[in-house]
Amino acid sequence: MITLLTSTNIYVKTQTLSPHMLLRVEFESFILRMLNPFQSCITEVIIPVYETGSATDYQQSSKIEHTPSVVKMEGLKVVEIEKCKSDIKKMREEMAARSTRTSCPCKYSFIDENKKLTPRRDVPSYPKYMLSQETIEALRKPTFDVWLWEPNEMLSCLEHMYHDLGLVKDFNINPITLKRWLLCIHDNYRNNPFHNFRHCFCVTQMMYSMISLCNLQEKFPQVDILILMTAAVCHDLDHPGYNNTYQINARTELAVRYNDISPLENHHCAVAFQIIAQPECNIFSNVTQEQFKRIRQGIITLILATDMARHAEILDSFKEKMDNFDYSNEEHVTCLKMVLIKCCDISNEVRPMEVAEPWVDCLLEEYFMQSDREKSEGLPVAPFMDRDKVTKPTAQIGFLKFVLIPMFETVTKLFPEVDEVMLQPLWESRDRYEELKQLDDAMKEASYTFPELKNREKSENKLSSSRWML
Repeated sequence: MITLLTSTNIYVKTQTLSPHMLLRVEFESFILRMLNPFQSCITEVIIPVYETGSATDYQQSSKIEHTPSVVKMEGLKVVEIEKCKSDIKKMREEMAARSTRTSCPCKYSFIDENKKLTPRRDVPSYPKYMLSQETIEALRKPTFDVWLWEPNEMLSCLEHMYHDLGLVKDFNINPITLKRWLLCIHDNYRNNPFHNFRHCFCVTQMMYSMISLCNLQEKFPQVDILILMTAAVCHDLDHPGYNNTYQINARTELAVRYNDISPLENHHCAVAFQIIAQPECNIFSNVTQEQFKRIRQGIITLILATDMARHAEILDSFKEKMDNFDYSNEEHVTCLKMVLIKCCDISNEVRPMEVAEPWVDCLLEEYFMQSDREKSEGLPVAPFMDRDKVTKPTAQIGFLKFVLIPMFETVTKLFPEVDEVMLQPLWESRDRYEELKQLDDAMKEASYTFPELKNREKSENKLSSSRWML
């Protein structure tokens, strides 16, 4: 029997089943097909009904078959039909919204993709990666190679960190909730060249290694360790791949919402606590109200500190406190935590060259995407983002000399153990990029004297630019 529900453009097909089968609506194939905008809008839904076995019932079914304007199916509930209509309406609206969006994701808030904020209930939802002892030991070091791991392995590593630091035990975090929370965090990082989930993992792993290297658990209460780790995990949630300068100049929704004051960092905080607001993802559900207020404020303070526009302000404040730093002074400790998350956020050059250099390529790719867009929209373009002006050596030398090295030198005064493990690699990285720049300069100078070298340089620059965009 085929009945047409004209209001929703769905053909409903019934088939007879044995009496022990329950009446239900098979939505799965329907929904899968509706998600594909190229499928026909007329979709089949199979609705099984009882087979009574009587000739009368069969005759009744035949009559119904000839009355398509009226749906007379045994046991079919109105609520199921209405739910079906509602699902179709929502999916059509979503497909329409996707087709009318512009290509710039940062002009839309995370509210457009609220589905991401809905936690997954099928726990364990990612394959549990069993960490070897070798991996556990490597995880505590800044030399850890973050490129070797798949998402499920990174999730398992993050899960291990929370257990290893005693956070799960001390704050009575449900292990299943921790899994759901981490999955939801993963789902709310976009697939940007640089600001993606791997970057989140990279920053959190560096924080974990600094906690171990600097023996922070002996200096900080556990609540501050929880704040440091969770802020690192959440610090770039839903990053659109376009920085604050673009947000403000383009007058995006985020810039308007946050009055041009750290729009991205405020957004990361908002998404973080939208996720925490889901009961299934609330890793803080068993802390007291006072503890939650302290944790929330601490996480917000640290994430907002990652805005590079505040770099000089935060570092100068920290330097003032260095001469007589007091771990019992809350203001001193808060300033130190801000500097620690800043160090971790921009710490790629601390890692071995083979681990650090791919991150430079990823960052330049994201910069070039932004500068190309700024040019097309008639917005100001920062020279360090312009593909026609910047090279890897010029991009890194200034950043190392004026941002990274001074900050890590200051931290080394408080934690001498940082010197060999983190500061020396930065000096080596600076020296290496300066040598590369000298080679580039020599090639440019030679190209003016020998035209054939100039053509060779153009060819090499073209290949280099292509590699950045891979």
